[in-house]
Amino acid sequence: MPSPLSADRPAAQPPGRGQVDALITQARRLKGEVDAVRRDARPDGTDPHGRWERALYELALHQLDDLDEHLAQLRDGPPPAPEPAPAAPPARSAPEPPAGGSLLGRAGSAEWDLLTDAATWSAELYAILGRDPATPPLTLDELPSLVLGEDRPKLTAMVTDCLVDAQRIDGEFRIVRPDGEVRTVHLMGEPVLDADGSTASMWAVLRDVSELRRSQQAVSETRDSLQRHRHRAQTEHRLAVESREAVLPPCHGILRLPHQGPQSLDVAGRYLPAATSAPVGGDWYDALELPGGETLLSVGDLTGHGPAVTSGMAMLLGALRGMAMAGTRPGQLMAWLNQLLDTTVQPALGSAVCCRYRPGTRTLVWAHAGHPAPLLFRDGTGRRLSTPDGVLLGATSGAAYGEAEETLETGDLLLLHTEGLVPGRAAAAPAAGDRLLDLAPRFAAARTAQDCVRVVVEEFGETGREDDACVLVARVTAQGSASP
Repeated sequence: MPSPLSADRPAAQPPGRGQVDALITQARRLKGEVDAVRRDARPDGTDPHGRWERALYELALHQLDDLDEHLAQLRDGPPPAPEPAPAAPPARSAPEPPAGGSLLGRAGSAEWDLLTDAATWSAELYAILGRDPATPPLTLDELPSLVLGEDRPKLTAMVTDCLVDAQRIDGEFRIVRPDGEVRTVHLMGEPVLDADGSTASMWAVLRDVSELRRSQQAVSETRDSLQRHRHRAQTEHRLAVESREAVLPPCHGILRLPHQGPQSLDVAGRYLPAATSAPVGGDWYDALELPGGETLLSVGDLTGHGPAVTSGMAMLLGALRGMAMAGTRPGQLMAWLNQLLDTTVQPALGSAVCCRYRPGTRTLVWAHAGHPAPLLFRDGTGRRLSTPDGVLLGATSGAAYGEAEETLETGDLLLLHTEGLVPGRAAAAPAAGDRLLDLAPRFAAARTAQDCVRVVVEEFGETGREDDACVLVARVTAQGSASP
């Protein structure tokens, strides 16, 4: 507000009391609405995003508190001038800073007369600076004694520009209160000119913005933390995807096995990712031609998400392929995979199903480790294969795994899948088998294994699930030659 000493312009008239009361009512209503949204959001304080949200809500509420307080000052008018100090004032402690929890304390005002070197401070300014109102106000020459050493040049430059060049003051500096507490003060002021245009005095309004700056710093730190968290999550997601793609067949893989000799299986697979923002899981599918014309079919899932899990999945799949190439039967293969997980540095659990198909006899030998059984479709109907014994990989040391054997016919379709196939909660996964069995007529009408995979994707959707999933389809296309 212009000083009464100003001779070059009249003092501005305050707004009507009714107008200010209306503004106060609006500010308080808005504060209540923001507070209601904050309570409904219930951000998680352990998460960078939650801390960032909480800091922003609190900053908005504190600023609305400050708006309400300053509008009240505007409505009530300037505070009365302090009474002259008594001749022998009793000793008393410095006043406490303004209470009420506002980020911005009540504004204090001051005026320094350059002609008489007199200074006038409001009671609020004494409270902000932590000084006893009984003491005389500091002159402009004495004011830097309150300022933190490294901020004194800033204050000196602002005051010099105001007094010499008649520039407005708008800046912040830190003060040290008598109790040793450091506070941040925002200073706004301007010169007051006399009739001939010379600077007669300087008036200023000071606000304690310490809590505001701390809240802004908290918002900045939580925002930076959130950005680092997002960058780390994006990097981990990229590494997990690259690791998965390096070891799995193509996501829309079509394989005809064996590559040499009479074709015996038409194979197609699909990896179905979870929602875009979800971490990559440890699901896999695989089809591998073995020595002698046999084929290995497998699907599985290593629990967890992220690069460590996809790396573990790659290790497990590599071990599975190597042992299968060496002629290991499915039951023994599951036992050794279980031992491998049991001895890793970071314990993990996994489920898998492993099938070995002999085209000469059309015999399927398979074993599983806590995984959904393969589904067999024939002549327009489907059924689950009877499951042998098999616990989750990594669940117990020295576990034994049984084997089951099934003779297939030309035209039979074998379907393997992981538990995340059903969009939604993983607990709904058992329903996937029933829904897949209902697709038997559509499978019978399909011409290729890839067509059957498309039917599965149409039924279950390619996206929207909470967890990754894999599906592998193998159709017996030829009887194959008899075994020697």
